[in-house]
Amino acid sequence: MFIDMHVHPAFYEPINGDSRKEDLRHDALDIHLNGTAPLEHIFNQMSCAGLDRLCLLPQDYRREHGEPLVANEEIKALVDLAPDKFIGFAGVDPLHKDAEEDLEYAFEELGLRGLKLHPSRQHFYPSDERLAKIYDICEAYKKPIVFHSGLSWEPNTFSKYSRPAEFEELAALRPGLKICLAHFGWPWVQETAMLMLKYPNVYADTGILYFDNAWEFYKKVFTQDIPASWIDRSLRHQVMFGSNNPRFEQIRMADALTKLGFRESTLELVKGKNAVEFLGGL
Repeated sequence: MFIDMHVHPAFYEPINGDSRKEDLRHDALDIHLNGTAPLEHIFNQMSCAGLDRLCLLPQDYRREHGEPLVANEEIKALVDLAPDKFIGFAGVDPLHKDAEEDLEYAFEELGLRGLKLHPSRQHFYPSDERLAKIYDICEAYKKPIVFHSGLSWEPNTFSKYSRPAEFEELAALRPGLKICLAHFGWPWVQETAMLMLKYPNVYADTGILYFDNAWEFYKKVFTQDIPASWIDRSLRHQVMFGSNNPRFEQIRMADALTKLGFRESTLELVKGKNAVEFLGGL
């Protein structure tokens, strides 16, 4: 089982019947060169990359835009079109007045598998006490959280909110809450590794590619910034493959992962077994 834990479906054709909404997504995400993709194209990309499942992440910045960019109901609609290929996460703008109600609905009625939050875009620190009820709901439903961490190219983002060290208090005070630091917290990848070493409830995904090409960037991060042995020997149960598609190409990133010199048993964990554990099963 090969799972991509970090996919944004903002430009999937089935949820882009409204040209106004599509234009808003292009502008709000600062992604302009790609059009909408029919599901047949998505499935072909998956096949070329060897992927079996995609974790679809919504984007709810309603305090900024007045509406979610990708709503929970749209994620649910995509999952219903391909339940054997898509895993759906919920999204809320956690400081919006309806966030707690929306999250319970997403878990209870829509059956979504976890929560995606973006501290840099939604302008909150992970230890902000105003999020306590959001975290309570995730713990009550046994749902994990994927947090954006590190650099974001989206407009109106501030990296100070998403530096890996900012997640330590949350990880320490809620050991039963599984959290994933997306993008491995780049450029603070050693901070991410520190948190993973110290807290078994902290995971990270590999959705990073900011210079050069996938192989060169992965080689720099996962063999130099972090020695490959750190993952292969110590952190192997907490790293999950993620592409951050559509900003980065799944095919090249999946290929680069296989060239890092990890043991086959480690690759099996990173490709899918850790994601299944993070999700609490498939």
